[in-house]
Amino acid sequence: MNEAIYFDEQHRQFRDNLRRFVGQEVVPHAAPWEEAGMVPRALLRQMGELGFLGIRYAEEYGGSDLDTVYSVILAEELGRSTYGGFAATVMVHTDMASPHLANFGTPAQLARYLPAITRGEKICAIAVTEPDAGSDVAGIRTRAVRDGERWVLDGSKMFITNGVHGDLYFVGAKTDPAAKGSRGISIFIVEKGTPGFRVGRALKKSGWLCSDTAELVFENCRIPAENLLGQENKGFYQIMRNFQNERMVIGAAAMGEAARAIELTLAYVRQRRAFGATLWDKQAIRQRLAMRAAEVEAARQLVYHAAWLDAQGRDCVKEVSMVKALCGELVNEVLYDCQQFHGGFGYMRETAIERMVRDARVEAIGGGATEVMLEEVAKRL
Repeated sequence: MNEAIYFDEQHRQFRDNLRRFVGQEVVPHAAPWEEAGMVPRALLRQMGELGFLGIRYAEEYGGSDLDTVYSVILAEELGRSTYGGFAATVMVHTDMASPHLANFGTPAQLARYLPAITRGEKICAIAVTEPDAGSDVAGIRTRAVRDGERWVLDGSKMFITNGVHGDLYFVGAKTDPAAKGSRGISIFIVEKGTPGFRVGRALKKSGWLCSDTAELVFENCRIPAENLLGQENKGFYQIMRNFQNERMVIGAAAMGEAARAIELTLAYVRQRRAFGATLWDKQAIRQRLAMRAAEVEAARQLVYHAAWLDAQGRDCVKEVSMVKALCGELVNEVLYDCQQFHGGFGYMRETAIERMVRDARVEAIGGGATEVMLEEVAKRL
């Protein structure tokens, strides 16, 4: 792959270190995590110690103060692990939840929470989605009412990654019931153990099995007034700002997963024999894999370009929406072919390809469904 125009030596060193870590500490050990339904917190603390959980945050809070390209490298390498649940656990913490604090936290909030986040001691979740409000954030119904020096939250959230075992939740709630549409939403910091806040149930998913996912319930949940994150009634705009980052890393992880699936499939078809020759000797198979490899390489260049634009502070909503739509669909198309070429083995739970097929499906749904992303692109054509 050719990333020379986007990477310098520091980027390459970061990627190499991360790939080595994933190869040594994740891939050989992650199968039991699928059964347990969670990534071990000791591993996340280890990632924090190595500087993988705060790459975009200020050094004074334990971060590395790096740019968007590093986030894309992180996501791509997590995707290459073949364990989508592991990738989701980390990316929600680093790029979907904690940026809300980093972007809008007060000095006191940053000092209180961000160092523990970068060390992997407090794992984060973003709690916006509800049973009737996913990509349509404006439809949330959870309410927050001011009561003296407290806010009182009531409502529920659904499909919350890191929801079962998380420590810190950034919760979207309606603070102005008279406001229409996207107006009147605010974000709040809610710590695990807060009275009135509980995990309603752990959710069983088709894929991402080592990622814990929950329904959250807030019933007369009273939190300090200073736990308001950002401006009152401006939460929708805070959420929209971070959607760019969220969609970028989901696309990058999907692209990394697709690339790794092709590598695994190439190794398989080159040694699997049928009808007197290897599968690689079948023109239809090698040409299909060659085309998929070309498509993944094109997607990789789009991902890197979008990350570079964002790092330069340029408007890249169109490009990021393209990344999310393209990579979310492409990874599913690639995995379909890779499973097909693995034959019966590709349908067995013991193979990485079977797991990756299940994990890939949600990447066209979560973080903004493909159809929503294409509308964002269409507005800017």
